[in-house]
Amino acid sequence: MILSGNPPRGKVLTALLIVIVAVLALAPFLFPGSKPLNVAAKICVFALLVASYDLLLGYAGIVSFAHTMFFGIGAYGVGLMLYALGPTWSAIFLGLAAAIVLAALLALAIGLFSLRVQTIFFAMVTLAVASAFAVLASQLSWLTGGEDGRTFRVPEVLRPGFKLLENGPFDISISGRTLSYYLVFCTVVVLFLVMLRIVESPFGRVLQAIRENPFRAEALGYRIIYHRTIANVLGAIFAACAGGLNAIWLRYTGPDTTLSFNIMIDILLIVVIGGMGTLYGAIIGAALFVLAENYLQTLMGAAFGALNASGAGFVANFFNPDRWLLWLGILFILSVYFFPTGIVGKLRAESKS
Repeated sequence: MILSGNPPRGKVLTALLIVIVAVLALAPFLFPGSKPLNVAAKICVFALLVASYDLLLGYAGIVSFAHTMFFGIGAYGVGLMLYALGPTWSAIFLGLAAAIVLAALLALAIGLFSLRVQTIFFAMVTLAVASAFAVLASQLSWLTGGEDGRTFRVPEVLRPGFKLLENGPFDISISGRTLSYYLVFCTVVVLFLVMLRIVESPFGRVLQAIRENPFRAEALGYRIIYHRTIANVLGAIFAACAGGLNAIWLRYTGPDTTLSFNIMIDILLIVVIGGMGTLYGAIIGAALFVLAENYLQTLMGAAFGALNASGAGFVANFFNPDRWLLWLGILFILSVYFFPTGIVGKLRAESKS
C-alpha cells in the first residue's frame, strides 16, 4: 500500500486536517507578503520535525532531548555544503546525504550505548550530547561561522529574484520563493506519508507494544533495544531532513535557528498540544503553535488599542502586547487541561462517543 491505511478517524478531525493542508498548499496565492509565507514554511518544517519526534515519544516511549541536534545536523550539512561548493543542486543532495548518514550514525551510537538504561537516564544522556554538539558548533567558527552562523546562496531557481511566471491567469505570479516553498511543502508531505506508513507497519505495531508494556513485549520475543534503536535512527533521519529544508528556506544556518534548546521546548509543547502517538497531532499542533507565536502579539495589540479607545483601560492592561508570552502560557495550560490527550486524541474520543 502506498498510503498508510491509517486515516485520521473522525469527521471533525478529518475536516480540520484538510483545511490546514489545503491552506498550506495554497499559501503563496492566498496570503501575499513575505511574513505569511515564512509562517507557512515554518509550519511545514515543524510539522515534519514534531512528527519525527512523535515517532520516538508517542510510539516508542523514548524521551530524548537530542532531537534539535539532528535538526541542526541536517541544517548545517546542507548549509555548509552550499557555502563551500556553491549554489548547486549537487551541493544540496550531497550535504543532505552526509547529514543523514551522520545523524543516523550518532543516533545508532546513542541508542546502542544509552537505551539500555532507564528512561530518565537516557534523557539526560541525550541532553548532554546535544549540549556538547551545540557548544562544538559554536566553537568551530572556522567551519560553522560560530554564533553568527553561515549565510549561503541556493540554486537560482529557488531565489526570490527568479521569475517563472509573471502576471499569469488571475494575476498569478510564480517566483523562486514560491518554488522554494513548494519544495519544502511537497517534501514534507512525502516524508510525512512515509512516517505514517512506518507506524502502521508491523515494526510500528511492535513499537506501540513496547511503549505500552516493554516487559510483556520482551517476553513475547521482541528485541526491545533493537526496535527502540531503529526508531531513534529513523527519528534522527527525518529530523535531519527537516533541518535541511529549514536551511534551504532560510538560506542561513546558525545555532539559534537549529540547535537552541528553546526549539526542543517548542517541539515538546507541540507534541503535547497536538496529541502524542498520532502523527496527525504534529500538523495541528504546529499550525496552532506557530500561528500563535507569530500573530498572538499582533492580535493582543489590536485588542489593547480597541479597549483603550472604548475607555476600558483597566481591562485593556490585561491585553498589553508585552504580555503575549504570558497569554501563550495560559493557552497552553488550558489546552492541556481541556485536551489531556491532545487535540487529536480529544477529537477521536468524541467521534467514538
